[in-house]
Amino acid sequence: MTTRPRRSCLYMPGANAKALEKAKTLAADVLLLDLEDSVAPEAKEAARDQVAAAVKTGGYGRREVIVRGNALATPWGRADIAAVGAAGPDGVLAPKVESGAEVRELDQAMSAAGFAENASLWVMIETPRAILNLPDIAAAAKGTRLSAFVMGLNDLAKETRARAGARRDAFFVPMSLAVAAARSEGITVIDGVYNDIADSAGFETECRQGLEFGFDGKTLIHPSQIEACNATFAPTEDEVSRARAVIAAFALPENAGKGVIKVDGRMTELLHLEEAKRVVAVMEAIESLKA
Repeated sequence: MTTRPRRSCLYMPGANAKALEKAKTLAADVLLLDLEDSVAPEAKEAARDQVAAAVKTGGYGRREVIVRGNALATPWGRADIAAVGAAGPDGVLAPKVESGAEVRELDQAMSAAGFAENASLWVMIETPRAILNLPDIAAAAKGTRLSAFVMGLNDLAKETRARAGARRDAFFVPMSLAVAAARSEGITVIDGVYNDIADSAGFETECRQGLEFGFDGKTLIHPSQIEACNATFAPTEDEVSRARAVIAAFALPENAGKGVIKVDGRMTELLHLEEAKRVVAVMEAIESLKA
C-alpha cells in the first residue's frame, strides 16, 4: 500500500517568477502553480508561458507539481492545458467544475495535450451546483484521471452569501458532503484556504478542524503555513504505535482467520486493521520525503 502525502498544498502565483523559484525550497507536499485567481487577465498568457517553462526546467524535487489553469469556458482554459501538458507537470487543477461531464471533458483535453495516463486531474468544488452534483462529479473518477477534490470556500461563500464565521458553521454540510463523495470513489479531498496569514493560532485550529472532518490536507496561501499544516495532517506517534500494534496482533498465528481480537485491552475488528495499514502507509510515505 502506498499513499502519497498531500498534507500541504501551497498556491504559488504563476505570474511571479521569484515565487516559482522559491517553491523549489519549500517543504510543501504539493505546489499549486496558479494561472487563475492570482493572475490578472492581461497577464494570463505570459504567466502560462512562465509556468510551463518552470515546470519543464524542473528542480521541484519530490514535491507534487499541479498547475491550476483557468476554466475551460474562459478564453484561456484550453490553451492552459495544452501548454502545460507539453511541460509535464504531475497534474492539473481545474476551477469551477460542476458535473461529471466536465470532468470527462477535462480528461479528454489532458489526453489531447499529451498528459500521461497517470497524470492527476484535481477539481475545485466551489459553487452551489458543484455541491448539489457531488455524487456525479465523484463517479466520473471511474475511467478518468480524477484523483482529488479541492474545496474553494471563498468562492462558495460568495456564491451562497453565507457567512462562515470562525468555526465555518455555514459550510459544515458542504464540507461533509465533499468528504463523503470523495471517499466513495477513493478520491483525495483537500480543505480550503485560511485567509488570515498573521493568525497562526486560528490557522492551526482550522487545520485540526479539517482533519476531524476527514480531509487529507489543506490548501495554503503562504509558506509560513506549511509547517503547522504538515504536522497536523500527519499521524501522531501514538496513532502510528497503535496502528503497528494492531497489524502485529492480527499477524499472530493464533489470530489467523479471526475477525475480532483484543489489542491492548480494546476490541479490534478487521476494519481497524485496514485503517491501521493506511496510517502506517501514510507515515512511511511522509518519512520517505525526508530521505
